Amino acid sequence: MSPAESRVHRLLAELRRHGVGDARVLAAIGRVPRHHFIAPPFLDQAYENVALPIGRGQTVSQPMVVGLMTQALAVGERMKVLEIGTGSGYQAAVLAPLCRRLYSVERHRPLLSEAEARLRHLRIHNVTCRLGDGSRGWPEQAPFDRIIVTAAAPDVPPALLEQLKPDGLMVLPLGDVGGIDQELVLIAKTPEGLDIRPFLAVRFVPLVEGLPEE
Repeated sequence: MSPAESRVHRLLAELRRHGVGDARVLAAIGRVPRHHFIAPPFLDQAYENVALPIGRGQTVSQPMVVGLMTQALAVGERMKVLEIGTGSGYQAAVLAPLCRRLYSVERHRPLLSEAEARLRHLRIHNVTCRLGDGSRGWPEQAPFDRIIVTAAAPDVPPALLEQLKPDGLMVLPLGDVGGIDQELVLIAKTPEGLDIRPFLAVRFVPLVEGLPEE
């Protein structure tokens, strides 16, 4: 086993210990070369279970959080998925082999350009990205079987609920946008209403409406 393979193996073992047990999710994480999504000063930590800065005040989530969010979504290979917050593109690269089509919205143009370049380099062709206000979703492509939000909001954005299919699932961090008292929640849209289940304490950057001046 090469040193690189050994680092991936150790990371996957750690994710299993933290509750990521879905074989498809673990295989997807194992195939994604995370070092492609990490800024040069942090490459030595690419396969550590830590969040790392990617610029514009954003981060690439720690692999454990990526794994648990992806696992909670229960994505099927025929599903259409919406991601809010493309960031580095790492979460999109993990989701891509699990679904039919992924649509991803990012509000920072430089991050979006870099993420698209990484996905092209890795020949991931079922992901479409665009610049936009994530709180508004992507209405032209709605409805979605699954929605994943990688920024924290005090409440579920109404537009995203509208764009989620009946019986669809959404995963997002809810709570204090200052980074304290946030929880990942799994939301199931049922005929009886919303079933909201918290499953992990987290700290995400805030979901911000509108586009920055860049």
